[in-house]
Amino acid sequence: MKAQLLEMSTPDGPFTILASDGVVLASGWTAGLAQLTGQIHPGLRPDTIEEVPDLGTISSAVESFYSGDPAPAMAVPVLQRSGPFRAHAWDVLREVKPGFPVTYSEYAALAGNPRAVRAAASACAFNAAALFVPCHRVIRTDGSLGGFRWGLRVKESLLAREAA
Repeated sequence: MKAQLLEMSTPDGPFTILASDGVVLASGWTAGLAQLTGQIHPGLRPDTIEEVPDLGTISSAVESFYSGDPAPAMAVPVLQRSGPFRAHAWDVLREVKPGFPVTYSEYAALAGNPRAVRAAASACAFNAAALFVPCHRVIRTDGSLGGFRWGLRVKESLLAREAA
C-alpha cells in the first residue's frame, strides 16, 4: 500500500496525517511519523510513504475543525482494523456530539455493552485516527479528562473548542 503524509500546523501544534487514497490510516498531534505508524494495524501499514503538500478534503476537514466546524472531520473516511467491539466502538465515537463529551461508562453503553468500560477505554487508547475518530470526547465519570495519547493540554483545548 502506498500512503501520503502531511504535516499541518494547528493551534494545538503540528498535526500529522497518514492517508491512502483519501482514507485516513493514522493522525495525531505530532511532527513524527514514528508516533503514528505504531498505532496502525500491521496489515494496513503502507509500503511506501510520500510527503504531500495537501490531502484535499482531509486537509479541509482539519481546517474546518479549527475554524469551528467539526462536522467535516466526521465525514472523512477512516480505515482501522481490530476486533468487532473495538471497530464498532470507533464508529460510535464518530457519533458523539461535539461539545457533549461522554464518560467512559456512557461510551461503553453507547457501544452496546455497559459493562465493557475497560474495552471502551482500550478503543480510545488504540485509536490511530485522532480527530477523525474523536476519542478526545470521552472523559472520566468524575468529569476529569482522563488520558489522551497526544497530551491533556491538547485534549482540553479540543474539548474547549468544541464547547464554544
